[in-house]
Amino acid sequence: MNIVGWMIVFCEVAFWVVIILGLVARYIFKREKLGLVLLALTPLIDLLLLITAGIDLYRGAVATQVHAIAAVYIGVSIAFGKSMIEWADQRFQYYVTKQGEKPKKLYGIEYSKQYFKSWVRHLIAYAIGATLLAGLIFWIGDATRTEALSGMLRFWSFVLVIDLVIAISHFIWPKKEKKKTIN
Repeated sequence: MNIVGWMIVFCEVAFWVVIILGLVARYIFKREKLGLVLLALTPLIDLLLLITAGIDLYRGAVATQVHAIAAVYIGVSIAFGKSMIEWADQRFQYYVTKQGEKPKKLYGIEYSKQYFKSWVRHLIAYAIGATLLAGLIFWIGDATRTEALSGMLRFWSFVLVIDLVIAISHFIWPKKEKKKTIN
C-alpha cells in the first residue's frame, strides 16, 4: 500500500478519534467550545488527504484505485460527515452519558423517507467525488495514467443507480418491524 492508502487509513481513524474526543470534551468534561472545535477539525482531515493524493499524482505517480478511493472518501466524508457526527452524538448521549432519547429504529414510510434522504447524500457525495475524479483526470491529462480514476467513476455511477433502485423499492415494499417471538 502506498502513502495515499496509508493516509486514507489514517484519515478514517483520525475522523473517528476527533469525533470521540469532541463528544468526550462536550459531554464528559462539559467543555462545549472545545468539543465544537474538535468536531470542526473533521474537514481538515479531508483536506490533508486531498493534498497528499494531489502531491503524489503531481510527482508523477500513476493513479491507482487508492487515489480513486481517496476521492470517494472525501466526497462521502463531506456529504455524510454531519449526519455521522449527529449519529455518534445521539448514541454517545444515550449510551455513555445516559441522557437524551434512545435512538429510534425506523420502519415503514419513515424508514423509506430516511433511506431516500441518505440516497440524496449519496448523490451529493457522488457529485463531490466525481468532480474530484474528473478534475484529477483533466489535471493529469493522460488516459493511461488515469485509467483507475475513470474506472472508479464508472463503477460509482453504477452503484449510485443501484442505490436509487433500492431507495425506491423501500417505498414499494416498506421495511416492517420484526415480530418478537416468545420462547
